[in-house]
Amino acid sequence: MPLSIQAVVDALGAHAPHPFAVTLPDGARHACGDGAPAFTLHLRTEAAVLATLARGHIGLLEAYFDGEVDVDGSFHAAMAVGLASDLSRGTNPLLGAENRLHELRHSNRDPAQAKANARFHYGLGEPFYRLWLDDPLKMYTCAYWREGTATLEEAQRNKIDQVIRKIRLGPGERYVDIGCGFGGFMFRAWETVGALGTGVNTTTEQVDWLRAEIARRGLADRLAVREADFRDVDAQYDKVVSIGVLEHAGRDQLAEVIRAHADFLKPGGLGMLHFIGHVGRYDTELFIRKHVFPGGWIPSLADVIVEMERCGLEVVDVENLRRHYAPTLDAWAERFERHWPQIQALDPQRFDERFRRIWRTYLVGCAEMFRAPTGYTHLWQIVFSKGNVTRDNYPMSRAHLYRDDAGDGGR
Repeated sequence: MPLSIQAVVDALGAHAPHPFAVTLPDGARHACGDGAPAFTLHLRTEAAVLATLARGHIGLLEAYFDGEVDVDGSFHAAMAVGLASDLSRGTNPLLGAENRLHELRHSNRDPAQAKANARFHYGLGEPFYRLWLDDPLKMYTCAYWREGTATLEEAQRNKIDQVIRKIRLGPGERYVDIGCGFGGFMFRAWETVGALGTGVNTTTEQVDWLRAEIARRGLADRLAVREADFRDVDAQYDKVVSIGVLEHAGRDQLAEVIRAHADFLKPGGLGMLHFIGHVGRYDTELFIRKHVFPGGWIPSLADVIVEMERCGLEVVDVENLRRHYAPTLDAWAERFERHWPQIQALDPQRFDERFRRIWRTYLVGCAEMFRAPTGYTHLWQIVFSKGNVTRDNYPMSRAHLYRDDAGDGGR
């Protein structure tokens, strides 16, 4: 085995949490770790070997997407090994340049490009998402797995109810749901506390579906959705809900998007920022930006708080829900795999084997990323107010967050 290939295998195995094996195009097999391998990585072509040598983990992943690499055994274990390996830790100037070029081509600075970026991922259609998200809310963000939670559906209801309690959302209050998806938060907030919601969403396909669903349910006088960029502020609301939006602000638009959140909120109002954020400043993974979320950028928690302070927002509460994202992604990945024949049948050309491999890597890889004991990517919920809270508009303790009755909004 050439030294360069051996170095790749050693890099994969240096910090591996599981034993594994690698096979090469000539049939040579190499094992790492003690015991039966949790998975075997088959590099089937010399092109796959060269791509891995030249471009590290990105080259290996893209060879897998192209069918030149296969994985037998536990895909979760393979992703955990990849995340822990030196192959993904090093700095590759080629990948850095590729990430910068991607930013030039896909920056969210231009609202039209931001819309195209959003539609690339979220515009795949409600029938696609319905097959593997929770039914019927279709929440595509981290769920809340409090003790005793048994299903994804329950965990997503938990999340919505907890946000309702955190921002003290009550009957008749008007709120804006920035990046409202398929309206799951809006429908449950109406059903549980009678709050009046307006969604803002730049993805045409989701807006069209949600507008029709609101009409079907006879809720047009209580709920609405605007097709607009997240930075397009039309009014001020009693409360602001932002769940899984900040990651899509873009590398250089964080201040602009947080300013919009502040402008959406009435003085004295409360809001929620629920987002994936780094502990420290890091580039966002090229695989995610290139193949899953073009234009996306994961900000640091510190930078988010600085921008909130600049906008006159008081940080009232910060909670880290990183551990809740792994089981959420596990559930999505399991449902995605189980329903793959139905997904493929929706559009065999769009949902082909390459698509399956990319999304399998995305869902399982992110689950292992949030599960990793040394990871720097977390899930934050920040409760904020426009101006400082007082005894009159926010409790002096957290007792309201942990009441069993979610239907009263914690009041």
